[in-house]
Amino acid sequence: MRAEPVEARVHAALDRLAAGRPALGIALSGGGDSTALLHLAHGWGHARLLAATVDHGLRPGSAEEARQAGLTAGALGIPHEILRWTRRGGGNLMAAAREARLRLLADWAQRHGLSAVLLGHTLDDQAETLLMRLNRGAGVDGLSAMAPAREAFGMTWLRPLLEVTRADLRRWLATRGLDWTDDPSNENQDFERVRVRKAIATLDLPIGQLAQSAANLAMARDALREFAARLAEGAQSRAGSLALPLAAFRQAPLEIRRRLLVAGLRFVGGGDYPPRRAPLLHALAALEGEARLTLDGVIVEPRQGLLWLIREPVAALRSPAAEGAEAIWDRRWRVEGVRPGEQVRAVGHEPLPGLDWRGAGLMRDEAAASPGIWTGDRLIAAPVLRPAPGYGAKPLRGMQEFRALLYTH
Repeated sequence: MRAEPVEARVHAALDRLAAGRPALGIALSGGGDSTALLHLAHGWGHARLLAATVDHGLRPGSAEEARQAGLTAGALGIPHEILRWTRRGGGNLMAAAREARLRLLADWAQRHGLSAVLLGHTLDDQAETLLMRLNRGAGVDGLSAMAPAREAFGMTWLRPLLEVTRADLRRWLATRGLDWTDDPSNENQDFERVRVRKAIATLDLPIGQLAQSAANLAMARDALREFAARLAEGAQSRAGSLALPLAAFRQAPLEIRRRLLVAGLRFVGGGDYPPRRAPLLHALAALEGEARLTLDGVIVEPRQGLLWLIREPVAALRSPAAEGAEAIWDRRWRVEGVRPGEQVRAVGHEPLPGLDWRGAGLMRDEAAASPGIWTGDRLIAAPVLRPAPGYGAKPLRGMQEFRALLYTH
């Protein structure tokens, strides 16, 4: 029997994105999109499936909706788990909930040995996201279409529904007598996405054409990424620092310099997100001269034909201490051999006179921001600066990771 268009498109997308992956997670909210994804992935049949629902606890009824989502998964024989979020701190509620959802799902997927998680974003989400980001003055990256596959929070996220509309999925469910839960917040016009969704409907804007515009911008974004990567071919890294060819950097168009600097800052500082636009543009203007500046915990300095980006010692000193035989410290270093009662903290400037930091081939601030092994207030080893029996320190990122950051959306 011939597969229906929705099934054919989604199964073809799963073939492209998930072939060879033995186990996949599904982010299941219980709404129409994720419920359709659950059934379509089950019908695809080429991977073991697990599902998880994040209960943000932001409104009455969310716990029951999460339970119902679990029953839907259970009816298909798919193991299901509810992940609960407790909000801490202020800030943008929707942004915090979105990040928490991804972090909770990533942790869940890693616990279960899953190589990827399926998300239910549709063609409608592409169009809505384009208009929302246009309203915020986003650049090419922000306006580009959501990628079918991306890496974030240590997990691969796959979006096999991007060629299907929300209406298509609901019709597909309805013809099979399959139920889903309508989230009442989808009618709450306090949320920007709801307002944009209603504006699209009121103005009868074409979803397909809006999504195509986002796809066109994605092609432009990819060309800019390639250009930036080529200009960075002479870059080098050492001890978690990065050096870019200064002449090529200064001769590049502003947008390419911006991309190189953003990738460099994230490489050295370990940040998940780029810095804000205004301070970034201010830094780029200052770097047209010989300025030495600090941004996002990273020192940026032109020196001897290179643009150096090194970890700011003050920022490294603020980084929480790490413990354990293989400690991850400052989101930059893996330190081995740490014994009970010992901690990994920044070396700092004060101990440097007793260490041959010049012999290690580093600048003074690089040395101060490197990992030290401490017992209380006593530095017992600085493995980057001087060999220390039983201890080792290795940067988490090298040139491969820097090149990957140039391609990160």
